[in-house]
Amino acid sequence: MKENFFKYIFVLVIIVLVGYCIYTVYKENNKPKEVEIVEQEINPTILSDLRLAISNFDTLNPILSNNQNVQDISRLIYEPLVNITNDYKIELCLAKEYTKINNTTYLIKIRDDVLWQDGKKLTAEDVRFTIDRLKDSPTIYSLNVARVSEVEVIDDTTLRINLFEEVPFFEYNLIFPIMSNSYYLGEDFVNTAKNNTPVGTGKYKISEVTDKKIVLKQNQNWWNINNEECKIDTITLNLYNSMGEVYNDFKLGSLDLITTNSLNYQDYIGTIGYNKKEYKQRQYDFIALNCTSNLLAKKEVRQAISYAIDRNNINSAIYQNQYYVTNFPLDYGSYLYNAEGIETIYDPNKASQVLEEAGWQYKNNQWQKQENYRTIRLKINLVVNSSNQTRMQVAQNIVEQLKNVGIQVTIVKASDDQYQKYLENKNYDMILTGKIISQNPDLTAYFGANNLANYSNEEINTVMRDISNITKDENLLKEKYRRLVEINNSEILYISLYNNKGTVIYSSNLMGNINPNFYNIFYNISSWYRQY
Repeated sequence: MKENFFKYIFVLVIIVLVGYCIYTVYKENNKPKEVEIVEQEINPTILSDLRLAISNFDTLNPILSNNQNVQDISRLIYEPLVNITNDYKIELCLAKEYTKINNTTYLIKIRDDVLWQDGKKLTAEDVRFTIDRLKDSPTIYSLNVARVSEVEVIDDTTLRINLFEEVPFFEYNLIFPIMSNSYYLGEDFVNTAKNNTPVGTGKYKISEVTDKKIVLKQNQNWWNINNEECKIDTITLNLYNSMGEVYNDFKLGSLDLITTNSLNYQDYIGTIGYNKKEYKQRQYDFIALNCTSNLLAKKEVRQAISYAIDRNNINSAIYQNQYYVTNFPLDYGSYLYNAEGIETIYDPNKASQVLEEAGWQYKNNQWQKQENYRTIRLKINLVVNSSNQTRMQVAQNIVEQLKNVGIQVTIVKASDDQYQKYLENKNYDMILTGKIISQNPDLTAYFGANNLANYSNEEINTVMRDISNITKDENLLKEKYRRLVEINNSEILYISLYNNKGTVIYSSNLMGNINPNFYNIFYNISSWYRQY
């Protein structure tokens, strides 16, 4: 019995020892191991495609399209005789050189190494064909050639353009895209199905067209490809029915870049998660002061009005700071505008001072002055187009500001027809107006004969004549424009107010030098790339 007891004890010890060994081995095998952390360099993938949007697409023919998105993108597919740089200088493109023979005759030599995207060679006949099509019917570029009387083809690379009257800076009108004569031979230019895939000479060509998208590919036969290697190989143009759809797809990350002139785009896409570049757009608003008006013929009155108007206040109160305050018709990035040391300032105290120094007295809540034994009082009319509600608000703001310095202004609410007659006859004291500015730096409407300020003297007439005759001397041209800025700032012929704003909005992973202006949003596209 005792012997069996020790036998049981021995078996129990053996079981415990085996169990312990099994437990120890299990524990060691399941022990958490230290993880070695190795830093890895993250190399973002460079994507060679670009995703853009066209809202309310009409046609790919760039001289028939009225769609701003198409016009922007067409600069990548089609090319003009001359381009405009980011600071609004003329830059040769399909034209190899041009010469102004006289005021109404231009001789143009085109490049001889340019192929259309169907393999045919560009000739001077293509230029004549394009100008003829522009003159056939009203298109977006028709005004560019409205004063062309004849196009003479001299040989395959040379043509002469004759005008029936002088056009200042006519070379800036040569920015329309050139279309292929041979491609449209025998076709109805406006209605042909060939407008679905027109050929161009640019760095991209149309590769695919569907109801939902248009695909562009790099043009390997582009004449300038060796000098401008592009990282973007494919551009996909997604088609939408509305800007609301465009905003939504951009917010979802399906688009890389969109453009807008809207002041409230942030209501649709928010304020974070993207980059943007803003630039001055083409709508330029200003006040013209009639220098032959009884009161505004007096320089001190024009100066006082200028000192008394706070343009930043107008921009804030009416446009929620969404416009650009501007100082001159060319103050949109033109290389010809230089106002260094010349400032348009808001100083209501100075407004009162210049009036007092000229003999005006502030009595009974108004400015008055004795002249030729009679009392004249400072009461001025401001003409505004009554159908333009925003300008009506601006006019009321101006009235209140001038009232603060004792200058009484009455708003003349003119109908559309009346407003045009005021502009034509120039029978106003002041008029609140605006212009769609051109890439052309011509300032005839402001300083030439019959200008909006009814201002003329020998110096300004000489400066304008000099400008029209300068063709190559850029520094001299800058000097003449600088003098126009000085004259306007001294004489107060116009009070510049603001330009509207354009915005290029792009995803945070679109890289490169994005630097748009109102002529072209695709400057430096060769440096662009998308990374993931």
